[in-house]
Amino acid sequence: MKKVFAILLAMVMVFSLAACSSGGGSEPAEEPANRLEAIKARGYIEMATEPYFAPYEFIDSSKSGDDQYQGLDIELGKYIAEKLGVELRIVPLEFSAVLASITEGKYDFAASALAYSPGRAENMNMSKGYRFSDEVASYGFLVREDMADSIKEAGDTADLVLVTQSGSVQEGFVNDQIPAYKEFKLVSSMTDGFLMVSEGKADACACDVNNGQLYADANGGLAIAPFRFVVDESTQGTRVGIPKGEEELTEFINQCIDELRAEGTIDKWYEEYSDYARQLGVD
Repeated sequence: MKKVFAILLAMVMVFSLAACSSGGGSEPAEEPANRLEAIKARGYIEMATEPYFAPYEFIDSSKSGDDQYQGLDIELGKYIAEKLGVELRIVPLEFSAVLASITEGKYDFAASALAYSPGRAENMNMSKGYRFSDEVASYGFLVREDMADSIKEAGDTADLVLVTQSGSVQEGFVNDQIPAYKEFKLVSSMTDGFLMVSEGKADACACDVNNGQLYADANGGLAIAPFRFVVDESTQGTRVGIPKGEEELTEFINQCIDELRAEGTIDKWYEEYSDYARQLGVD
C-alpha cells in the first residue's frame, strides 16, 4: 500500500506541475519582426535632427518642449507619426551625431535636410527625395557682399579660406571639385560656417544655395557667389535617413513622401516655413 500511495502521490505532483506550466502563466511576447513593428508596439517613433537649418528645421524660442521645433522636416515627422498612429519624439543633435545615430541604429529615422551621397547610402537606407530645388546644381558658396563676384569658377578659390559643415555633402564637393584653396575649415553646423564668413574668419562657406540665401536675407552683408558645384541629377532631393536594412520602415516612409508630394504639401511647407523663419530672423 505504501508503494501504491507513493506512486499515486508522484502522479498527482506531475499532473499539478504540468497544469501550472501550461495554464497558469502567459506565453512570452513575440519579438517584433522589424523596426516598423517595434515602433507600433512601443507607441512612439524617434526622429533625429539638427534644428539649425531653416526652413527644414529651426527653433522658435518663444515656445518650449517639442513645440519649439519648427520647419518642413518637423511637419514630415509629424505626418509619419500620425500615419502610424504613434507619438513623435524629436531628438535634437549636432549634425555629425544625427548621421552616426542612424548608422548605429540608435534612433528610428533622421529628417535633417539630408542630401544623398554614396557614403551615406552605404551606411543607411535613404528614402526617396521629398524636396527638390528649382535648379539641379543647388550647391555653391556664401560670401560677403564685397566678394559676390569673386568665385565664378572652381579655380577662383586658390587664395581663399573655405569652410563648411563637417560630414555634409558640401565637404565632399570641396574635396572632389575644388583644386586649390588657402585653407579648408570644418565646423559642427552650417550656421557656424555662415557666421565665420560674416565675421571675416573665412572667405566662403560651401552650402545649399537656398539655405545660404535665406541666411543672407535675414542677416545682410552676404551674398551667393555665381559658382555652382556639379551635382548628379539622379541623386537630387532632400531625403530621410533610416537605419540600414529596415526595408519595411523605408517603404512606409516612401509611401508618406509619395502622398505628400502628390498633394503638393511639401512645397507648401517649404514656403510657409521660409516665411516663418524670416519673421523670426533665424537662419
